[in-house]
Amino acid sequence: MSEEAKNEEHKKNDYSADSIQALEGMEHVRMRPSMYIGDVGTRGLHHLVYEVVDNSIDEAMGGHCDSIEVIINEDNSITTTDNGRGIPVDIHKKEGVSALEVVMTKIGAGGKFDKDSYKVSGGLHGVGVSCVNALSKHLKATVHRDGVVWEQEYSKGKALYPVKRVGETDKRGTVVTFSPDDTIFTQTIEYSYETLGNRMRELAFLNKGLAITLTDRRQVDENGEFVSERFFSEEGLKEFIKFLDGNREPLISTVIAMEGEKNDIPVEVAMIYNTSYTENLHSYVNNINTHEGGTHLSGFRRGLTTTLKKYADASGMLDKLKFEVQGDDFREGLTAIVSVKVQEPQFEGQTKTKLGNREVSSAVSQAVSEMLTNYLEEHPDDAKIIVQKVILAAQARHAATKAREMVQRKTVMSIGGLPGKLSDCSEQDPSLCEVFLVEGDSAGGTAKQGRDRNFQAILPLRGKILNVEKAMTHRVFENEEIKNIYTALGVTIGTEEDSKALNLEKLRYHKVVIMCDADVDGSHIETLILTFFFRYMRELIEGGHVYIATPPLYLVKKGSRKRYAWSDAERDEIAESFGGSVGIQRYKGLGEMNAEQLWDTTMNPEFRTLRQINIDNATETDRVFSMLMGDEVPPRREFIEKNASYANIDV
Repeated sequence: MSEEAKNEEHKKNDYSADSIQALEGMEHVRMRPSMYIGDVGTRGLHHLVYEVVDNSIDEAMGGHCDSIEVIINEDNSITTTDNGRGIPVDIHKKEGVSALEVVMTKIGAGGKFDKDSYKVSGGLHGVGVSCVNALSKHLKATVHRDGVVWEQEYSKGKALYPVKRVGETDKRGTVVTFSPDDTIFTQTIEYSYETLGNRMRELAFLNKGLAITLTDRRQVDENGEFVSERFFSEEGLKEFIKFLDGNREPLISTVIAMEGEKNDIPVEVAMIYNTSYTENLHSYVNNINTHEGGTHLSGFRRGLTTTLKKYADASGMLDKLKFEVQGDDFREGLTAIVSVKVQEPQFEGQTKTKLGNREVSSAVSQAVSEMLTNYLEEHPDDAKIIVQKVILAAQARHAATKAREMVQRKTVMSIGGLPGKLSDCSEQDPSLCEVFLVEGDSAGGTAKQGRDRNFQAILPLRGKILNVEKAMTHRVFENEEIKNIYTALGVTIGTEEDSKALNLEKLRYHKVVIMCDADVDGSHIETLILTFFFRYMRELIEGGHVYIATPPLYLVKKGSRKRYAWSDAERDEIAESFGGSVGIQRYKGLGEMNAEQLWDTTMNPEFRTLRQINIDNATETDRVFSMLMGDEVPPRREFIEKNASYANIDV
């Protein structure tokens, strides 16, 4: 090797400080957007709006703003307007440019790091609006402050000109208009009015007295006006609970609620008991939904359990019970929301949505204990009803424990303990394996013939599985089809804190695919399975393991040419492209396809379309499932009529 070649080789292998590419601020956001907003799909796209709105919410939490307007413009750009103090525009001493430019172009800059400006704040820990600017092809900020209108525009995070004075005003506040960069959001830049509406409603409940208006300029209503909705709550979490539990039958007459400060931490709690058998706890820190819970939720559980147990013991109603009541028993049929404001929140967990601040636990526990003690003393009839519900829950849990032990016993056994109906795959690495939950034995048989047995397993399910929304826990664990799902997946149930918690350590397949007929019955079975996963295997959904297969609706043929269609519009388009008379076969069920067709269209990773199930908004998902699978018919009919154009329900 020549000396020159040796030097070249040495340079390639020389890992020094010069080799490390320093990506600063906005550049880094553009290169690694998912680190800042989660992903660059629809979730990340909508997150941009939440970050800009969070700036306005911070003003509202500080008492400086009571109105926010969000507009989806015709071109899918977003405009947000608030009546807060307006972002400061004077020259920033350290940076030498306007404070507005610093806030918009420097990661980590902003008033939320100054404890005097904001006691608490939401958003992405201070990277919010500059992060949005970095990921927008164009952003314009207009500030109404001290009688003057100021303006600056940016492209991909860089200022196009210095902040300039453009007029006078008697208003105050900040207006931000941005267009997401389609070179980063390549999947879509189309905003969902419904998704944004769910979050704006949630924010209005969490910040009572704040009016938030959402307008969609891409569509008009029957009066020719732009579609629009105003979200406003006078009672905050009390109203939020009523909204969430609107489809459940209440067990007690009023919502139990409190609001106040404990150890300098603002705490707000609202809860009610209903006749269902599920527990629905929703927690927030500085308006951020903490999906994974944390210290505030532990504090709530402790305060609830100790206070109710003390009351139940003193009442003498537990005397005849032959076993101890446990924490779970006090939470059956409970819907509760815990919202705390923390000055410096520390987040942990898989998705950084688990609160880690230890001081919050005792603050929430004390607040809940005081609230409940007062309520139980002032409402003895309700107190008695709650304790009776707890006793029933304890008896059902006792029965469920035996049923669950049966499930566990089957699960922990080796291959011999797997369900007889399961056709397993040969691959041993769970991350490469997938299991199809298939409706019916006939379709199951076709799927077994069509699959790739190296990495695809098939579990046929007989008929419609149990509606877990209306079933007691022990009935769920006794159900044969549900037992088979637990056993096939290899998961275990129960921790000290939560007896329904799922342990995914021994999960045998990292893709769980629900495969049902593309008809009304198939959609119903899909929804039943999803309800079961949401209520009993939520960790599976949150881990990104649950998918829905999308079998085609039609086969269009002309001579030797054939193509599949997944919608009526696609069928018509294919038929037109073929020209003349064509043969159209409508697939009523999976069983009507042969093994090769099922593989080609629905199971082959190269050509299939799988829809991953996400929980974008846990409170809204909870409300939809309770409405779809509960007893109330009118709201269910209204939901189905409104969404009738969709073949399947996507969560």
